[in-house]
Amino acid sequence: MLPVELNSGIFWIGVDDRTTDLFEGLWPISREGVSYNSYLIKDKKKAIIDLTKSIKGDEFFENINKIAAVNDIDYIIINHMEPDHSGILRTFRKLCPGAMILGSQKTKEMLQDFYGIKDNVEVVKDGDEISLGEKTLKFFYTPMVHWPETIMTYEVSSKILFSCDAFGSFGVLGGSIFDDECKNIDFYIDEAVRYYVNIVAKFSKMVLRAIDKLKSITVEVIAPSHGRIWRKNPGTIVELYRKLASLAEEEAEPGITLIYGSMYGNTENMMNAVAQGISKTQTPLRIFDVSRTHVSYILPSLWTQSGVMIGTPTYEAGLFPTMGDVLRMATLKSITNKKFAMFGSYGWSGGALREIKEIVEPAKWQLIDSFEFKGGPTEEELKKGEEFGRKFGELIKNK
Repeated sequence: MLPVELNSGIFWIGVDDRTTDLFEGLWPISREGVSYNSYLIKDKKKAIIDLTKSIKGDEFFENINKIAAVNDIDYIIINHMEPDHSGILRTFRKLCPGAMILGSQKTKEMLQDFYGIKDNVEVVKDGDEISLGEKTLKFFYTPMVHWPETIMTYEVSSKILFSCDAFGSFGVLGGSIFDDECKNIDFYIDEAVRYYVNIVAKFSKMVLRAIDKLKSITVEVIAPSHGRIWRKNPGTIVELYRKLASLAEEEAEPGITLIYGSMYGNTENMMNAVAQGISKTQTPLRIFDVSRTHVSYILPSLWTQSGVMIGTPTYEAGLFPTMGDVLRMATLKSITNKKFAMFGSYGWSGGALREIKEIVEPAKWQLIDSFEFKGGPTEEELKKGEEFGRKFGELIKNK
């Protein structure tokens, strides 16, 4: 994409990435892609806010050169050191050795750790301002959103907040960068939820703290490092993040995430009966096969819904391995205080429920009920499974 002007003298110079399969080496984005948003401010002094991943260097530097010569850049502002934002820094330093790098004290330390860069680095403090000429940049410390060195940069005259990972989403921009130009904004909302839960949710307290801190300024445009730039309705993405962050402490909306695995179809047959029972209560229900769905698509549902129905066979006197992987990741991402029920098939002994309890106990999940059956389910057991689902659905709905 060509550079896009956000405001007089302020340009988006980012790149779309459609070739990376795994964000952070973990989260699938081969279908969705991701943008690395970088911004150039052209004033008496020229500043670039956030950079890009090293694999996108050619396109990135071409975009800069369309507005200003690379070696004329005065400031490189590092809001966040993660290499999808700073990976091109060594190359940039070679092309423009005189540019001053600005960041927090922890950024200064990380610059040496990651890239061996010590010279031409200046620490900005929380609340500091620098003048570029007509435009003024103000810096806000927002630690653990989502690394300890993270800051946000605010351009005072245009009221643009360059928020880095906060208020971001997965998904390439595909020809337009603004929320009001987007014809499928629901896709970016969904991908913002997936991005939040997979990348940021563990630090929800710090997200809420950052949002409260930003009440001191008027923000008319939110320009994150991934996803849409919000100029028409910036409050939409802020309120979404606030709501998601609040779920770290508050009970989620009534709804059930049914996660199941099945080796030979016995647990899957019961899953269909349980799902039928839940559906009769009109309780929102989402169903995921843990063996065929990457956990990154399951976590958002677990985060935003209050109930979890687990369908799993016993595997070698323990828990079905892929189910264990999902539950461990859920606890790692601080998905806490869920009400759950469990059903599943076993061959000669149980064991799955015992292991589930061990995994979710630190996350304070509350077991409501369990229903295990031997081998394939009988007609009577399927009816019992339907009633099992109905009762759990009623409980979650009434909460």
